[in-house]
Amino acid sequence: MGFLKHLALALCLSSAPMAAMAQCGGSFSSFKDGLVRDAARNGVDTQTAQRFLAGVRQDPAVLRADRAQGVFQRPFIDFSRRLISQNRINAGRAKARQFDSTFDRIEQRYGLDRNVLLAFWAFETDYGAFQGDFNTANALVTLAHDCRRPELFRPQVFAAMQLFSQEAFDPARTTGAWAGEIGMVQMLPGDILENGVDGDGDGAVRLKSSAPDALMSGGKMLQHFGWRAGEPWLQEVTVPAQMDWSLSGLATKRSVSEWQKLGVRARSGTLANLPASLILPQGRKGPAFLAYPNFDVYFEWNQSFTYVLTAAYFATRLAGAQVYDAGNPDAGLGPDQMKALQKRLQQRGYNVGKIDGILGAGTRAAVQAEQKRLGLPADAWPTAALLNRL
Repeated sequence: MGFLKHLALALCLSSAPMAAMAQCGGSFSSFKDGLVRDAARNGVDTQTAQRFLAGVRQDPAVLRADRAQGVFQRPFIDFSRRLISQNRINAGRAKARQFDSTFDRIEQRYGLDRNVLLAFWAFETDYGAFQGDFNTANALVTLAHDCRRPELFRPQVFAAMQLFSQEAFDPARTTGAWAGEIGMVQMLPGDILENGVDGDGDGAVRLKSSAPDALMSGGKMLQHFGWRAGEPWLQEVTVPAQMDWSLSGLATKRSVSEWQKLGVRARSGTLANLPASLILPQGRKGPAFLAYPNFDVYFEWNQSFTYVLTAAYFATRLAGAQVYDAGNPDAGLGPDQMKALQKRLQQRGYNVGKIDGILGAGTRAAVQAEQKRLGLPADAWPTAALLNRL
């Protein structure tokens, strides 16, 4: 699914200085010439770079998709209900049975719970059914030329060139998501170079057509990002009616015993003896979760808080967890109100990033700080009352 874009910041494959990496804009033809000039110091010979870029064209549809990510403006309850269905759960459990031996190998080799990968597989491509039909070379070069995030996409162009030199990428035929991800679990070229695995033993890494290849590669990538074997990632909890809500959020990690002293309890089962953060995606009156160290690894796959929390929660559902208690959260802000809030926070010196109407990490932190300053419950959930106070 193109709108569920993988935003992982892949390891930089370039040895070029940051200034050279960030070159962007200007004539598209001149920009391609610059890529050819920089190819050698990025591990690609000039002739390979020229052949790779010969047919590459700028794709306006990629830029339109990049600017139109309104789905991430939805709050967690709405977003998760949109993505999670009983059919998707049933399909995930069927895939777990179908590829049981592959998941066994992943768990043994990379220490990754199968449900984590199943959740990503479901959200990224609906278990491989919708992998995207954008020309990947066009997408990567278009986004590298665009000046919004060249530091992410320029190295991916050179990684794709390296795959091309290994006959593992065809610039004319390789397709995927609009942001350059390829295959069933949507991996960027740099991630494929680093973590691609021949899971079915046919001598090639085919992430588009081989589920074992895609799943083994995804498992290796998550291990590479720091996944801790045998540990949980997310657990639903209940919270007391009153507590210091400023302790919630990913910036604060406390031991389970400390959370228990504050009245936090597992909704079912027992809490893990690990440091954890209390997450209240829609404030103190909505769902509540403890996020364990493995939850941080999710942000290496995708930078959207709402996507990450939904993927992590869906993995717990596949593992047998009950449907979360939605509670009765205070009404949130619409997109225009959220943008107005971000502007006011920005005027007060907070770094909220782009004014986009999305309640991301920077906006959440700023909201929580202002709630605390104003004597409001500092649960990082923005409401009309807060907007009016500002």
